[in-house]
Amino acid sequence: MLLTVLSVQAMSHKRRVTTSTPALFNCNPPVLNVLIKMTNEGKSHYTIHFTSKALSLIEHNCNMQDPEQVKAFIAKRNVSNGYKRNLCIAYNKYCKYYGITWNMPQYLPEGKAIKIPTKEKVEMLIASARKPLSIKLAISKETGLRPIELCNLKVKDVDLEQRLIYPTTAKNGSGKVPKISNSLKETLAEHMDTHKLNPNDKLFKGNADDYGKHYRAMRNKLAEKLHDPTIKNIRLYDLRHYFATTLYAKTRDILLVKQQMGHKKIETTLIYTQLLNFNDDEWTCKTATNIQEATALIEAGFEYVTELDGTKLFKKRK
Repeated sequence: MLLTVLSVQAMSHKRRVTTSTPALFNCNPPVLNVLIKMTNEGKSHYTIHFTSKALSLIEHNCNMQDPEQVKAFIAKRNVSNGYKRNLCIAYNKYCKYYGITWNMPQYLPEGKAIKIPTKEKVEMLIASARKPLSIKLAISKETGLRPIELCNLKVKDVDLEQRLIYPTTAKNGSGKVPKISNSLKETLAEHMDTHKLNPNDKLFKGNADDYGKHYRAMRNKLAEKLHDPTIKNIRLYDLRHYFATTLYAKTRDILLVKQQMGHKKIETTLIYTQLLNFNDDEWTCKTATNIQEATALIEAGFEYVTELDGTKLFKKRK
């Protein structure tokens, strides 16, 4: 009876809440009630979106009123412990809402090393993609934005004059303002002009799921074309890891990486300091004979090395 009453209430609220919370679309009323409560509690779009997908998956395969059946379904899934844990957390929200008693399984995420794609393969993927996918991939590479953060960008979030992006951070992370290259700035300006976008328009159509689906299709096609199965192992999220690792390699500034990644804890950021063994022999060398030249090199990320015969030597990793 409780489910029926709440379901009717959910349907009456559906039109109002789905406008600002896309994750609520296409949910059955019992699940929708939980998502509405999360929305009213100010939970992040990322959390609501995942909970929606997780509960819909469970609902499609299980009797939601039978915790033991749900436990068995989650246990038999051929997925990581981390994903199983997230499914349990989502179902736990459902149980709390409807007063269902269950003992939530404790899945401990496996310790798994993050693999970073090479610069060559990242650039190959971008070059192989058509617009607007190629533009999205370039943004992922240069800013480290999460797919959901990138897909939620509006035109007004991009400052082309200063080459800055002001995203809404997912996972309740700290704020960040990544900077983009001149070439990406020009590409984005052309994209906005071609599609006649206004400040409040979304920068790209679709959501993070669409982004991932289109990327995987392009990636797999490229892997087959080049007969290189390793390309299929490059996840969309790996471009974020690539950004963090290369930023640390260039700056050796862990706090900057933490800020640009939007991490709350420094422990999360520290993972990226040990992922790649960069070849210390790969340097670009520059010289400066006056203060203006030296200042320009430092602003460009070069490190001072020494001085010979009145000429200052600087270096920067390639």
